[in-house]
Amino acid sequence: MPQHLQGAAVIVCAGRSCFCFGNSLHPARTNLPPAALFAAMPEAHLRGIFSFAKEKQKKEERGEEDMAIYHLEAKVVSRGAGRSAVAASAYLSCSRLYNDYDGIQHDYTKKQGLVWQQMFLPEYAPQEWQDREKLWNAVEEVETAKDSRLAREFVVALPIELNREQQIELLQDFIREQFVSDGMCADAAIHDTDGHNPHAHILLTVRPLDEQGRWQYKTEKEYLCMRNGEERGFTAAEFRAAQNEGWEKQYPYKVGKKKVYMTPSAAEAQGLIRADKHPKSTRYGRQNPISERWNSEEQLVTWRAAWADVTNLYLERAGRAERIDHRSNAARGLDEQPTIHEGVTARALERKGIIADRCEINRQIKADNALLRELKAAVRKLAQAVKNTLPVIAEAMEKLRANMIVFRYQLRHIGRGRQRMKDYIHAVQPNLVRYTELVQEIRGKGKERKSLLAQKKETPLYLIPKQCELSRHIAELTEELEELKSEKDMLLHSLECSDDAGIAAVKKDISTMEAALKKLSQQEEKYTAELNDALQQYADLKTQSAEFDPDELQDARLDLRPAMERSVVDRVQSAYGDKYDYLMMYDSKRDVADILHEETEARSIREHLRQKQQAQQKQNKKNSRDTWER
Repeated sequence: MPQHLQGAAVIVCAGRSCFCFGNSLHPARTNLPPAALFAAMPEAHLRGIFSFAKEKQKKEERGEEDMAIYHLEAKVVSRGAGRSAVAASAYLSCSRLYNDYDGIQHDYTKKQGLVWQQMFLPEYAPQEWQDREKLWNAVEEVETAKDSRLAREFVVALPIELNREQQIELLQDFIREQFVSDGMCADAAIHDTDGHNPHAHILLTVRPLDEQGRWQYKTEKEYLCMRNGEERGFTAAEFRAAQNEGWEKQYPYKVGKKKVYMTPSAAEAQGLIRADKHPKSTRYGRQNPISERWNSEEQLVTWRAAWADVTNLYLERAGRAERIDHRSNAARGLDEQPTIHEGVTARALERKGIIADRCEINRQIKADNALLRELKAAVRKLAQAVKNTLPVIAEAMEKLRANMIVFRYQLRHIGRGRQRMKDYIHAVQPNLVRYTELVQEIRGKGKERKSLLAQKKETPLYLIPKQCELSRHIAELTEELEELKSEKDMLLHSLECSDDAGIAAVKKDISTMEAALKKLSQQEEKYTAELNDALQQYADLKTQSAEFDPDELQDARLDLRPAMERSVVDRVQSAYGDKYDYLMMYDSKRDVADILHEETEARSIREHLRQKQQAQQKQNKKNSRDTWER
């Protein structure tokens, strides 16, 4: 049985369904619409039914969602882009490392924000590589080209829902399972400079190791050979066997003024002269199958999914409801609109039930005002018809009470929307400020790096100390720029912006909400005044009703109340449409009951009735005694 109906049972009695709470039976009233069904149920039982949803509503009002942030950025550390593996390692570990390749000492010991670092090696890697300086210098040594790919880097956002120990265990599990077990060496660190943005850098080797701990090739020369008019590619080792099967390499031969590739046997038959000794080969050679897999788009998708899976596993173990999802909105079956057109703020607020669009806010205000005019017209009509009779007074008081429920609902709706907007603006504005700072820092450091590169180019090569100092400074700026760009990417991701252009939409959304807050404040003042006016009219009617028996007046009012409350629900539902909230209506009724001190009055009436009953019993006993004595 659902939690909210525990202690209740549905019983069929006399051909109709009833709810049984405790020892009381109440008609299920299944012929009523949902709103009327709830309005007809006793308040004490409503309290029991709705209590299960209270915590969820409070969580929603705080703007919380069961979705943690997913961010995984993949980069390549390339010498062609001006980076070095040693510098990247020194930066992520906040250490001082010497690069044998270019003779530069990279010192990042003054960098702040490092909270954890660790080296990971596969079983057949040399143990001396636990020293990151030795590992990455070994990488720099084996990669000889000026544009070599030196390492692969991942930057991942760590879930703030986990504590530091859980974050470290999560990262270790991911690295060992996805990278080290596949033969990669990993250098990892967690940074959290401000205490609110924990993220990890994972630096990985891109060249496979053999079982003796030696580097394998990333690509191998592949010769295009011919046999009987068929062309096929062979590596040097493969060609030694293929040669015995009649395959020949192709060389360039002069045919008139042109160079034509053909086999030596074919060229000899035509008496041609070889132009050079370089055989025909594929442009990039044959890629190592392991490297090819590591570099594939499919593997990146696998790693992205694996990060989501292991993160969700740790969130579940920690008893957290939040989850992350690596898939795009389209892949998840959601309607995907470009952020630049819609904006993160409007979209997030719409998911939380907050009216974010200016036109939608105006529409709701218009509907509220129409409802207000309807209520005021009914009160004016009632005031004109009031006569000092108990039924009329009872009806007037119940109508005013119903109006107060509407006003309290409107005030609650406005208050919740205003608070959510304030919370969201408060959360987003610091990110916008930081985004602006990052853009300026990236622009400034980019200009400085460009200037240093030009300066280095103009510096004579024999000025070695000057060249080294410029190279060190350029490398430092390069790593700082990479970190700033990663931070900016994470910030954009948290704002649900696909690129920099989406920030303009976010700023527009914030401006729209700030204007909406002013309108909602005006509406709040209006409904507060209307509620106070209704309270004054209610007090006047209460004074007029003093001449009537309070028990009879209360009975008359309670007879009218269910229909009045059903009417309130219908009118509010009509005005708010799919934004109508049953829980908010329940709370609004409780508010009015507290404002009117109905519980105190009910106790007073019960006490008055008890006293009347006691007096009547005494009188009955006295009458019986007098009759017996006669």
